[in-house]
Amino acid sequence: MRFGVFYELQLPRPWAPGDEHRLFKEALDQVVLADRLGYDHAWEVEHHFLEEYSHSSAPEIFLASAAALTRRIRLGHGIRQVIARYNHPARTAEGIATLDIMSDGRVDFGIGEGATRLELGGFGIPAKEKRAMALEAAEQIANMMVLEPYPGFEGKSFSMPCRNVLPKPVQKPHPPMWMACTNRETIKLAASLGLGALAFAFADPEEARSWSTIYYDIIRSEACVPLGWTVNANIAMVSAFSIHRDRAEAIRRGQEGFEFFGYALNALVAQDSVPGHSRLWPTFLEKRGDKTDRLIAAAAEHNAGQAAGIGTPDDMRRHLLGYQEAGIDQIIFLQQAGRNRHDHICEALSLFAAEVMPEFKAEAAAREAAKAERLAPFIERALARKQRMRPLAEHEIPVVRASADKAKIGGTVG
Repeated sequence: MRFGVFYELQLPRPWAPGDEHRLFKEALDQVVLADRLGYDHAWEVEHHFLEEYSHSSAPEIFLASAAALTRRIRLGHGIRQVIARYNHPARTAEGIATLDIMSDGRVDFGIGEGATRLELGGFGIPAKEKRAMALEAAEQIANMMVLEPYPGFEGKSFSMPCRNVLPKPVQKPHPPMWMACTNRETIKLAASLGLGALAFAFADPEEARSWSTIYYDIIRSEACVPLGWTVNANIAMVSAFSIHRDRAEAIRRGQEGFEFFGYALNALVAQDSVPGHSRLWPTFLEKRGDKTDRLIAAAAEHNAGQAAGIGTPDDMRRHLLGYQEAGIDQIIFLQQAGRNRHDHICEALSLFAAEVMPEFKAEAAAREAAKAERLAPFIERALARKQRMRPLAEHEIPVVRASADKAKIGGTVG
């Protein structure tokens, strides 16, 4: 099993001068620490206008900074908003490839579409069309990273003439592609498109086993037709994360932030918002009351009540074994949430790396090699089903005239 860290860059109100600067710098320090400790992935989301919940609106900048300061950890867009009205596909292709070059081939490319009216409405994206728009753009982004030149495209959500999109990524044909998933239907869709599943839902091991079975059954079936030029057969699931040798202290440090993560997301989707006047954190605290104290008392008596992923090293070990047995390939830890403290996060990352990670990492390479061997014939058949965009023949490449007055527009090379 592989392990990742995940960043929304949450910043509950009230905000003091310098809070955003501190938030970003501390998150970057955590990624550097995770790299040094042997974590496998650092995932950064892209959201817009979601006060308190996510201040990560330019993940490409954060990940570029991380690339310069790390050496081994993979850097994931988890996810990039790929609809053209957020980010033109050519700009996304250029950015992903550049980051892949600067990181020496360590990029993972997760695709997403946005879920809230704050984001979709801010960019004029029809909610009912967002899925189709995202998949159309994502397929063309993959084509842009592979084809030289890119032949051009006339689609429903964007159009573009023939151009050579540069640079090209280090990883060939392009970095592994993933898709944000929140339920069984999106798990099915990711598998049918040959995309890794970034399961941003807190499923228990039994539900995770069901998702894994569904996902890999589709990967092995004729229903799998890759969106990109490769198949990335992997499931990653998000988990709460707060680990301490004292269970009560782990709850005290991490439970509140984890609960805020879910509360804020639901509130932004379901409730009206007034830009610049959010009250997510104070409202959350009012509704929550003294829940942390009650959970600590319950955990002391029954070893139960807190979120899975919050507790002692032994608690975490049992938690992860359930997911490993369910067929999950990566656990992504949600440690930066609510008002969780930077020093507590760093302590937890270090304790996990010292006492829990080694036994899972020792088996990872062998498990992955065996899995790759089992899936190889199915992936080969899936790639054969893919109808790739045809490269242009030399005589088909259009001449882009410097001036309309020089000659008739629309000629070709040769």
